[in-house]
Amino acid sequence: MIRIGQSTDIHQLVEGRKLFLGGVEIPHDKGLLGHSDADVLLHAITEAMIGALGLGDIGAHFPDTDPKYKGIDSKILLAETVALVHRHGYLVGNIDSTVLAEQPKLRPHIEKMCETIAEILQVERNQVNVKATRGEKMGFVGREEGIMAQAVVLMVKQ
Repeated sequence: MIRIGQSTDIHQLVEGRKLFLGGVEIPHDKGLLGHSDADVLLHAITEAMIGALGLGDIGAHFPDTDPKYKGIDSKILLAETVALVHRHGYLVGNIDSTVLAEQPKLRPHIEKMCETIAEILQVERNQVNVKATRGEKMGFVGREEGIMAQAVVLMVKQ
């Protein structure tokens, strides 16, 4: 049996925060605003996995009203979700994702993102795909007001 989940996450870009995407710190003059480290890519993947199991959304499992998640590394949230997936008898088949960001350029960081995500998911590198695109100066992404990520996950019964 297979299950498919998808999700989108969006966070505002602000000064005074570090930028984390796919579990990798990306040099940039702005970072993403959020209760955790605001890694939109890991959040989208985490929520897609939760959704594939029919278990709600990321906020139900890691509420932003809970002080224990304040400033938390999103790699920890993803790792906890992997454990949840395994407890339900599933394994990740593959992940396909897209990050929408006008700046910074993400191509130099994509391989490290894929390696980091694969390690957390306990899968082979070729089971994780990350793509990046720009807003072409349109909308909140194009105006560099925020970054958005989308993820689709295929999970297979163990």
